[in-house]
Amino acid sequence: MNYEAVRESADYILSKLKGKTDTGIILGSGLGGLVDVIEDPVVIPYGEIPHFPKATLAGHAGNFVFGKIGGRRVAVMQGRFHCYQGLGMDQVTYPLYVMKLLGVSDLVITNACGGIRKDFRPGDLMIITDFINMLGTNPLIGDNDERFGVRFPDMSEPYSHELIALAEKCAASCGISYQKGVYLATTGPSYETAAEIRAFRTLGADAVGMSTVPETIVARYLGMKVLGIACITNMATGLAREPHTHEEVLRIADESSARLCRWVTDILKA
Repeated sequence: MNYEAVRESADYILSKLKGKTDTGIILGSGLGGLVDVIEDPVVIPYGEIPHFPKATLAGHAGNFVFGKIGGRRVAVMQGRFHCYQGLGMDQVTYPLYVMKLLGVSDLVITNACGGIRKDFRPGDLMIITDFINMLGTNPLIGDNDERFGVRFPDMSEPYSHELIALAEKCAASCGISYQKGVYLATTGPSYETAAEIRAFRTLGADAVGMSTVPETIVARYLGMKVLGIACITNMATGLAREPHTHEEVLRIADESSARLCRWVTDILKA
């Protein structure tokens, strides 16, 4: 990753803000409602930021939104990037490097994904406990700049045990039900086949999607603590009764967004 380019991106953003940020949040498809609870928001479209990727997707607004939630200074990605958009992994994960130079130390990643475990139901929220990388690549491939992190970062705790415990405590106090499980990432954009889902279940996956893992790897490389929360928007192929559509994913995510926003807000307050 080009340190000088990331520095220029971060400096541009800092010129619009009053100070650094401590918590980053990545919002998945249909889950952009969290920006509505941000206090004193500063909205910076991705297209204004030097060196920032430009491609976005339906259900992703394409803005960085800064402000406060629960007393914490947040940098919220209202829309993320995916490799199936024709972007390289360096572009998909570029915002994480920028967040690091903005002062982010904790990261909350959300996504919309398919349920593999048979006891899941559309609309369930799942704390991600671990991941399986089926992308066929790794976002850290290439020259390493020690100013960002070490060449061979540890992945024994991709999702912070401390933040998971905090999320469970907050869920209990505000009456939010949740699942826990392992998230598996594929490149997409096609949905998985029934045979693939059977294979993924054998590997130990509980949910499947097309994001989150690259961001988690880079965030851990950068020294951030990560909390992952997935919204199960559909049952995976072979379990679902109807063909998959992105419109249905967005509809279920929108219905679950209020619970997710309440949960994340309580976590930030805690």
